[in-house]
Amino acid sequence: MSEDPIVVTGMGLVTPLGCGVDPVWEALLSGRSGIRANDRFETDDLPTRIAGLIPDHTENEFGLDPNSVVSVKDRKKIDLFTLYALAAAEEALTQANWSPATQTQKDRTATIIATGIGGFPAITQAVRTLDSKGPRRLSPFVVPQFLGNLAAGNISIRYGFRGPIGSPVTACAAGLQGVGDGMRIIANGEADVALVGGTEACVDRLAIGGFNAARALSTENDNPETASRPYDSTRSGFVLSEGAGLMVIEKLSHAKKRGATPLVILAGYGASADAYHLTAGPEDGSGHALAIGRALSHAGCKADQIGYINGHATSTPVGDSGEIAALRSIFGESLASTPISSTKSATGHLLGAAGSVAAIFSTLAVRTGKLPATLNFKSADAGNEDLDFIPDLGRTAKIDHALCNAFGFGGVNASLVVKAIDAP
Repeated sequence: MSEDPIVVTGMGLVTPLGCGVDPVWEALLSGRSGIRANDRFETDDLPTRIAGLIPDHTENEFGLDPNSVVSVKDRKKIDLFTLYALAAAEEALTQANWSPATQTQKDRTATIIATGIGGFPAITQAVRTLDSKGPRRLSPFVVPQFLGNLAAGNISIRYGFRGPIGSPVTACAAGLQGVGDGMRIIANGEADVALVGGTEACVDRLAIGGFNAARALSTENDNPETASRPYDSTRSGFVLSEGAGLMVIEKLSHAKKRGATPLVILAGYGASADAYHLTAGPEDGSGHALAIGRALSHAGCKADQIGYINGHATSTPVGDSGEIAALRSIFGESLASTPISSTKSATGHLLGAAGSVAAIFSTLAVRTGKLPATLNFKSADAGNEDLDFIPDLGRTAKIDHALCNAFGFGGVNASLVVKAIDAP
């Protein structure tokens, strides 16, 4: 690890559990679920009628008030994934106390905001308008609404950040790759500060119908809160969700120089490809294992030093098993004594935002010594009975290192090692 490590100084969350790092973390630790019946649009003809939706401020004390993020006029220019990113960015930048006053500071601030799909609702709405009213009725903002890089673009414009800008579009690994790309930019000296992470908002009839066609989603509509059960032997598919998770990162020396509080060290990052299948990894998890091993190597950390794993597990039979196979190949016998949980049991699967949200949860686990549970877990797959999936209730444990995984369609894999500031 570098003598001047990269640290997190700010975090922002928009999730189905609410908005804001503190209330979301409290909800997660209390065992609440953000999954509910989908009342956003007509679902009667869809096999899946549940989702992880962002609560509105009128229904939840910590719900999202769009008008507090952007004006009604400007709201017409952006899609939901950008709205969520703007809300998370404001919280992260405020906590980091990063409000560049000079042009040099703005020029040295990077913006790396990933997404898996981008403005999907904007696209489907535009198609409906095109088919029913013709091309002349399309909004001039349609293209800027749906382009995947426009969350990063809107944030850069709002704050005047002129450093490197990017938007990894790597399915469900995108958010964590956004963090990893930002780490590289800071390490290479291309920027002093980076706002990084992922955002997603594709709870849409076409998205749900498409994932249903791929048999990826749970159809347990009568019991929304128990539909997502990662690692459980009766799991039947993931629950589509939405939100954003963003972090402010910088070198420790830079944070100290400006009086910022370093929260954790981002000690190691690894990425890889399965080179195997469009939507499934190999049963032995070999591609996942490459990313995990590279993250540990980058961190200078041994597997048995990891005190908690925030798994990618989305509650699909094949995906969850592949991750465990990868972890066994890296951790060996020490995996049995390493707590593992998937917070997607509470949030659902945020696709391109999932990895960065999980990275924030991993950061909080290291900082607070509290490990979130895998909700709805009752029984492990045969052969995994020896593993600790932190069932039902979280627990307290002093840990120095946490591992976070994010894997996606196309065989994309990313892993991150988070380290306590005071860890040896």
